[in-house]
Amino acid sequence: MSDPAAPLPPAPPPAGPLPAVPPRWFIRTAWVVHRALYRISGGRLGLSRPRPGKYGMLRLHTVGRRTGEPRVAIVAYYEDGPDLVTMAMNGWAEAHPAWWLNLQAHPDASVDLPGGTRRVRAREAHGVERERLWSGFDAYSEGPSMAEYARLRARRTPVVVLEPADR
Repeated sequence: MSDPAAPLPPAPPPAGPLPAVPPRWFIRTAWVVHRALYRISGGRLGLSRPRPGKYGMLRLHTVGRRTGEPRVAIVAYYEDGPDLVTMAMNGWAEAHPAWWLNLQAHPDASVDLPGGTRRVRAREAHGVERERLWSGFDAYSEGPSMAEYARLRARRTPVVVLEPADR
């Protein structure tokens, strides 16, 4: 009998041309501008709740895996009951984002949401849960599906679940 938590093999990629993404310099500049907008506005701008056709944006506070220093990243998410769901995709670059590597070393974290701060514990979704949560992203994006974007990376993109820490 197979382990239900074991990762499923990747689905066959859809045929056709790869979706277009902005150049890496543009993505990195957008991240810097987004963080600056949040900081300059005193937190009034830069975070949002998810709504149909649009991801939410949250600030994720992690602990650096090597330094032990606090780190902050702004990431897209959607809600799955009390859980927050995001992807460790690094702008579709091949490497995993530093915040995900930090969470693997120190899964206890906190998030800033438009309504306040919440303590969370991170874990990677696997198997049927991963596939369900992965497909959930398509409801929050317009344009190519997540499966089409996934073709841009040779490695599987982790789906990260941020569960309330008090569970």
